[in-house]
Amino acid sequence: MTDYFEVHARDGAARIGELRLSDPVTTPAPVDDVLEDAGSLWAAEREMPEGSDDVLTVLPHRSLPAGSADEVRESFAVDYPDVDYPSAAVVTADTAADYGADAYILSDAQGFVGHARAFRDNIVEAKENLPADTALMLSGVATPRNVSLLVYAGVDLVDETRARARGLEGFYLTTDGEYFLEDLDELPCACAACQKPASEFTRADAADHNANALRAELARVRRRIRDGRLRDYIEGQARHDQWLTAAFRRFDQQYRYLEERTPVIRDTELTAASEESIDRVEIQRFADRVTTRYKNRFDNPLVLLPCSAKKPYSESQSHRQFHEAVQYRAHMVSMTSPIGVVPQELELTYPAQHYDSVVTGDWSEDEKSFVAEVLRRYLERNDYSRIIAHVPPGAYTEIVERVEADLGLDVEYTVSEHPTTTESIGNLMRTLDGEPKFSRDEREHNVVKALADYQLGPEAGDALFADVELEMTSRYPKLQVWNGEGEQLATMVPQYGVLSFTLEGAKVWRDSDAPTKTVEIDGFVPHGSVLAPGVVDADDDIRPGDEVVVEGPKAFAIGRAEMGGSEMTDSTRGIAVEIRHVEER
Repeated sequence: MTDYFEVHARDGAARIGELRLSDPVTTPAPVDDVLEDAGSLWAAEREMPEGSDDVLTVLPHRSLPAGSADEVRESFAVDYPDVDYPSAAVVTADTAADYGADAYILSDAQGFVGHARAFRDNIVEAKENLPADTALMLSGVATPRNVSLLVYAGVDLVDETRARARGLEGFYLTTDGEYFLEDLDELPCACAACQKPASEFTRADAADHNANALRAELARVRRRIRDGRLRDYIEGQARHDQWLTAAFRRFDQQYRYLEERTPVIRDTELTAASEESIDRVEIQRFADRVTTRYKNRFDNPLVLLPCSAKKPYSESQSHRQFHEAVQYRAHMVSMTSPIGVVPQELELTYPAQHYDSVVTGDWSEDEKSFVAEVLRRYLERNDYSRIIAHVPPGAYTEIVERVEADLGLDVEYTVSEHPTTTESIGNLMRTLDGEPKFSRDEREHNVVKALADYQLGPEAGDALFADVELEMTSRYPKLQVWNGEGEQLATMVPQYGVLSFTLEGAKVWRDSDAPTKTVEIDGFVPHGSVLAPGVVDADDDIRPGDEVVVEGPKAFAIGRAEMGGSEMTDSTRGIAVEIRHVEER
């Protein structure tokens, strides 16, 4: 059991944690001042240290270099005993296992940090082999320039060894590079070590500065994790070194590793400022769910629209004009980079109303290819009597024409020069002449079912609500869902664009054919939250932020997951589910 490390917040694989020493350490952090090494067994036999709550004790170990043969690793493996103080075990990615320690140090980090594929493979393998609620440490590799990526990959603890060593070698480190001391005319830093002229700055001062810069960068990273915006920072920071860029891209190829750790909803802006933004988990997940889960329930024609800078789209001036022209006679779907396509029912759903992208008017080939692929998959899944493209000339029209040719469609184009000109709006209105309108009730019912599809899985909206006489109270986007017997089932949460279930709604969900996300707990009645030790089992497809049903011998509850399903069952500390409503059995 992990007694001295607990995770408090997650941003993908990056985490805010607490190393529970006498003087607690908030991670990710350097631990030089609180790390006590019991020594290597290569040099001599070591007695088991007494340990202390004041420090993290590295148990006696045998480190092996990168590339050591399996038989060598097995021959010199160390048996780590259970101890009752904060401890760390030294392992490699393929020997990593649950040894009862609070932290694990990868002994061969200096052999793979700097090599993108090897770095990714070692981190992913180690994290999958180690308990979820333990800290991962890399020693002798962290610098101000690379530490943000180390944390993004899943590293919790580092030391100042490399940063200080580079200073003593005559190098001045920053978050974007390193400089020979002799080349500095002035010191580009205001830390305590840099409060002197460059001519008086020594190598010992450089070592202190480098350590200060490392700690300052880690403080910045912790703030980014708390805000749920580390990825935004990484997209720029990784540009400062070729191997960092390569490693960053390698992790984007490891979708499953990042996806199971990335929250499904956030109330924070997603900045899409680079080509790599398309590969973000949030964007790929949204595109996948729209093209595999969402189902159009309108019988009206499809109108494809350009996105708008203002979110949600319906509040923008351009989309107000489109709504006035369409008059509920068509189903509106927006095309956008880097999201793909956004049906009107999902315009509030994260990240559709939360992203902000760089607008230049020019789309890269990667952007056009991605949006075209999402649109193609969307149209393969959803049939329309007519398809109308009210999009501007250029990239938008080129994308639609590609899909039109690929699928053999007959698309009607209504824009002359620009979508909001009087002529273009008139064309759109005339094109829809004679088409029947759908009612506000139909729209709201379809919104609720679409959200259920997106959140829970294909056909979930019909499975949940097909046999329920739905009644809506309040107005969009604050929809409340009631059944015909006066019982509230769910509420639409506008800031996330998802459904939040009541106890009665949770029972409908449990008893329906919709895919469920269930957390099984022990024999207690949770109040406020369920801690990980109380979880007996949980569905593997639960992600942080998911709506989950909680069931146990003494309670039935509904709440929101704070960690993934596999982490719930693997952890011995931390909040697994925040409970919204509970019923004692």
